[in-house]
Amino acid sequence: MEPRRPTAAATARKRASEKAADGSETKAERPAPDRVHVSDAAVATIVGLAAHEVPGVVGMAPASLGEGLRRVLGLQQVDEGVEVSRDGEGATVEVHLHVVVAYGVNIPAVAESVRERVQYAASTFAGVDAARIVVHVAGVSRA
Repeated sequence: MEPRRPTAAATARKRASEKAADGSETKAERPAPDRVHVSDAAVATIVGLAAHEVPGVVGMAPASLGEGLRRVLGLQQVDEGVEVSRDGEGATVEVHLHVVVAYGVNIPAVAESVRERVQYAASTFAGVDAARIVVHVAGVSRA
């Protein structure tokens, strides 16, 4: 019968409890805090889905030439029309949305609803702070 090996958690606890000769912990011995990173692509998908839920939004407009080519080729994605960029530290994101609204709706009211829905979805579902949300109304369409 083989001797039992200590578990990874027990080894980590032992290392964390060990001190340097002067009584202070060394940097290598301190456990790193847990951190969750949500990618920009995931944030763009969440934001795109949230924008589609707003009444008065017919669809999204391509935000770049690459997205325009994907649309021509029939490869639409839920993050189409969404641009996400992070600040220097990565703590907050800036979101630009390119939407197409239905004819006859109050465009400022729909844009404000999109902004509020995106703010809520980014903070609730992705756990990121959307410091700036810009809604570009790229067109009006008959729904």
